[in-house]
Amino acid sequence: MEFLTHNLAPIMFAGLICFLLVGFPVAFSLGACGLFFAFIGIELGVLPEALLQAVPLRIFGIMQNDTLLAIPFFTLMGLILERSGMAEDLLDTIGQLFGPIRGGLALAVIFVGALLAATTGVVAASVISMGLISLPIMLRYGYDRRLAAGVIAASGTLAQIIPPSLVLIIIADQMGRSVGDMYKGAFLPGLMLTGFYALYVILLAIFKPQWVPAIPPEARTLRDENGKSGVTSLLVLTGICVAASMYVAKNMAALHTWWSGETVERVALDETIVVAMCFGVALAFVVASVNKITRLGLLSKAAERVTFVLIPPLLLIFLVLGTIFLGVATPTEGGAMGALGAGIMAIIRGRLSFSLLKQAVTTTTKLSCFVVFILVGATMFGLTFQGVDGPLWVEHLLTGLPGGQLGFLIVVNIMVFFLAFFLDFFELSFIVVPLLAPVANKLGIDLIWFGVLLAVNMQTSFMHPPFGFALFYLRSVAPAKEYLDKVTKKMIAPVTTPQIYWGAIPFLVIQLMMVGLIIAFPGIVSSGLDKAEVYDLDKVRMEMEATMPDAAGAPEATDPTAGMEGASAAPGDAAAPAADDPLKALQDSMANEKK
Repeated sequence: MEFLTHNLAPIMFAGLICFLLVGFPVAFSLGACGLFFAFIGIELGVLPEALLQAVPLRIFGIMQNDTLLAIPFFTLMGLILERSGMAEDLLDTIGQLFGPIRGGLALAVIFVGALLAATTGVVAASVISMGLISLPIMLRYGYDRRLAAGVIAASGTLAQIIPPSLVLIIIADQMGRSVGDMYKGAFLPGLMLTGFYALYVILLAIFKPQWVPAIPPEARTLRDENGKSGVTSLLVLTGICVAASMYVAKNMAALHTWWSGETVERVALDETIVVAMCFGVALAFVVASVNKITRLGLLSKAAERVTFVLIPPLLLIFLVLGTIFLGVATPTEGGAMGALGAGIMAIIRGRLSFSLLKQAVTTTTKLSCFVVFILVGATMFGLTFQGVDGPLWVEHLLTGLPGGQLGFLIVVNIMVFFLAFFLDFFELSFIVVPLLAPVANKLGIDLIWFGVLLAVNMQTSFMHPPFGFALFYLRSVAPAKEYLDKVTKKMIAPVTTPQIYWGAIPFLVIQLMMVGLIIAFPGIVSSGLDKAEVYDLDKVRMEMEATMPDAAGAPEATDPTAGMEGASAAPGDAAAPAADDPLKALQDSMANEKK
């Protein structure tokens, strides 16, 4: 009994692992484990019975959490877009655009995967859409099966790290941090990971050209009536829009000054990027619309089609992420606007039907219930674990590691990597993150940076052979038997499960490299965050104490500085007029410190 009393926390954690290995559902494993050990703790006298009275309050707290509302909103937005055919149009257009170069189809899948990640935030929707649309085309034109499977699965998992990612919402909630700041921190790592995927395909196109052939000329349909590709017109339009965006970004402070009428010296990096990109996209849309209405013939067929296909998702990205980054909307409000925008886009395209909406709402309800049940179970487990001093045990276990912060980060990332073989990101976020966040905070690690690092690591949970969910999603839509291709009239060999697994490994290595880069160069995450102005509170207090007695009209007999009027002010300090208004003196002092 004494052994149980002193080691109830590690025994409880081991009991949870046993529950999970048996195959019991995660939500009920967490809840059952928490209740079981709560009763044991009460019988041993470790826990008070009143502790269980906090469970209903915790559950009501979950229901009242506005942050979690963003999950069903973003899920509904992604499902409507996926079922309305946006992914098909994107893959068809971008595939035709990049198809004439080696590796072009794979690059198109990566680019579209990043766009879908920024508009849907749902891995399953991205992987299944691209698997159904792109995989048959890549197999038709002779792509290596391992590469084709790997690039589709990896591009789908970009929805894990590129905002509006669901895992970032949950991590921010569990760490008690702002979802908007978590989105800002993950913005650059998501773009870098997309670039590394593209770089890998480009290297294969150079050293293994037979793996990534270009599509033949007869399969290229994106041409003008005169037979030209029209790429030159598209490049010119892109160059003009990029130059305009760079000009806006460079003069953002001047534009803010002109708009607000007040002098603005610095604008946040994320706001600069969003506004500049929005201006470039709007300019492209205006030029394409004018060209189409007036029939001036300034743009080629390719340039016009690419513009009109890319504008809706980019507009939705600005509607969701732009408003969040600019501080106009909270993530929950941004998700609501995104769901409404996705519905409007589907109506405009003529794709929104009652059956589509019913499927999207049903799937969203299932996922939301799944998340809430896991959160309720995790709350029960966490309440008991805290009652038996579990966080203290974890803290002693991890702070005693050699190497300080670096040692902690290495051990934690190795642990999360191996746990991802058996648990998905929801379960990792609810079980592991609440245990690690207090220790990281005590070690002086920024929790926003730490959350983004864990999100990149958890991304590997979708790519782990043999349990990666992205691999399962792809396996469900990849051809398992030989079939006749409708275009070439040739028999196409099936895609085997080992080919999917081997194709995922190079991209899994790239994801782990990204984890190492974030640890080695923390600025990758922190560069997207606004640096809050730091004031010296001791100095502010001293200034308030120096000004308040005079302002209050205190008698000289009780003023310890009576007769020393000039002693409290530095020579040349024009503080005398402000002494009558201590608030103004404090504001002026803060303004001077800021300058």
